[in-house]
Amino acid sequence: MNGSFDPETLRLLDDTKEVKIETRRDADSPEHRRIIWVVVVDGEVFVRSVRARKGRWFREIESNPEGALHVGDTRIPVRATPATDDATVDAVSDALRSKYEETSPASTAGMVRPEVLPTTLKLSPA
Repeated sequence: MNGSFDPETLRLLDDTKEVKIETRRDADSPEHRRIIWVVVVDGEVFVRSVRARKGRWFREIESNPEGALHVGDTRIPVRATPATDDATVDAVSDALRSKYEETSPASTAGMVRPEVLPTTLKLSPA
C-alpha cells in the first residue's frame, strides 16, 4: 500500500473524536486496544500518548510498529513512525488544540505538555 490514506479514511479520522488503537508487544502476543485521540495534519495522520512513554499502547507500537485504528466497525491497519521534526510536532499540537480544546480543555493541555511531545507518531497505511 502507498504511504497515504485515501481521502475517505482521512475524513473519517478527522471527524472522529476518539478511536481505539490496537497494538501488541510482538507478532505472537495478544492484541490490546486503548481509546486515544487522532488528528489529521496536511493529509497525514498523527497520534500522541498522553501518558508519554508510560503508555502501554505507545510502548507496544514503538517496539512493534504494526497496529490498527478502530473507528466503529472499521479496522484501519497502520504502521507507526516517530514524528520528530519540530514543525510537525508543533502542527500536531495545534491540531489537537483545535480539535479537542473546546470540549476537553484539561485533557488537551495534557496532550501538549513538553514530556509527551516525543511520543508524537505518524500513522501510515499498513
